Amino acid sequence: MKKLLFSFVLLFAIALPAQTALWNYGNIQIHNQGQIGFHTNFINNAPFDNNLGLAGFYGDNTITVAGGFVPQFYDTEIANDAGVLLSLNIDNTNNANFISGDFRTIKTQSSTYLNFLSNANYVGSSNFSKVDGYTAITNQQNFIFPVGDSQELRPLILNSSDINALAKCAYFRENPDTPISFNTTFSTFTKPAEIKSISTREFWVLEGNINSTISISWNAQSNIDLLTEDINDIIPVGWNKSTRQWISLEATAVGGDLTQGFVESATFNPDNYEIITFGSKENKETLTVDVLTLDNFLITPNGDGNNDTLVIPELEQSPNNTIRIFDRYGLKVYETANYTNNFNGYSNQNNILFDKEKGLPIGVYFYIISMDDIKMDFQGFMYLAR
Repeated sequence: MKKLLFSFVLLFAIALPAQTALWNYGNIQIHNQGQIGFHTNFINNAPFDNNLGLAGFYGDNTITVAGGFVPQFYDTEIANDAGVLLSLNIDNTNNANFISGDFRTIKTQSSTYLNFLSNANYVGSSNFSKVDGYTAITNQQNFIFPVGDSQELRPLILNSSDINALAKCAYFRENPDTPISFNTTFSTFTKPAEIKSISTREFWVLEGNINSTISISWNAQSNIDLLTEDINDIIPVGWNKSTRQWISLEATAVGGDLTQGFVESATFNPDNYEIITFGSKENKETLTVDVLTLDNFLITPNGDGNNDTLVIPELEQSPNNTIRIFDRYGLKVYETANYTNNFNGYSNQNNILFDKEKGLPIGVYFYIISMDDIKMDFQGFMYLAR
């Protein structure tokens, strides 16, 4: 405890002459159960790693993190509506707690990011607290990047075939034809004939050299109806670095409607593509796709005997079936073959960022059902309440 107190005094004393920032010139450490709160700019010019405890960013004014040494925090927390501007990376080794305000990075510089080291994760990301800029992972295989812009959380879900030494992601609410964060353009007219249209509303940057799949979601601001009238025509597309044109990343799952939904890609190498967004495929009249829509369902797993599980009577027509359930961002939370009406609001996947024992959060989910016996696919909405 004396060592922790000394760290506070040292930092405070160094900050006094400047009055505008808290400077670290010494080798300090946050010990187990220790806490440090930043209410002003933080300039880190000495090693600040191997920490335990909590480092939080609080107050009502924008806090800038800069310096020559990357700080490494065990638990990180943000509760500052004005946000934290990163001119220097922050490494997380355990957990980041998003309460209010955004971590922001300069979107023209992918070299600065909020970094989650192996086994590190986060909770609480929302429209009110996220990363407006670049997020990175180090030595992780699968991750949900909590990225967005100043208004909305627009996460990208990454599932890689192996561990990423480093992968980065950022979201841009910009037109690929005239992006303001890039010195080049990505013409939405430069594409093969099988791609019908490409979004001019938004895109993501994803860097990483491991073959992966992604899920990205749309909402009302995405204006998907400008691309297609049928969500089953939606595909993820990427601007290929070598051919300098848009390429289909193929859709392995699509759920939702024209106002909200998600699409999951086939496997690709992110480093082959400059940016990623939504496209629609050219729907040839010679092709027919048996994708229908069942009812929307309400699930209330509270033990009262009403709607405690997801019951789909139509599955009696096809005992050989597969059901997949996704959250509104495209994260798969449940999958099983030969479903017997037993989903009760709990995930059976290992990709959940919250306490699985408490069950899935309330909200809208998408289901996709493949009925192998009758060779038909179904998709629809499910609302989970408690």
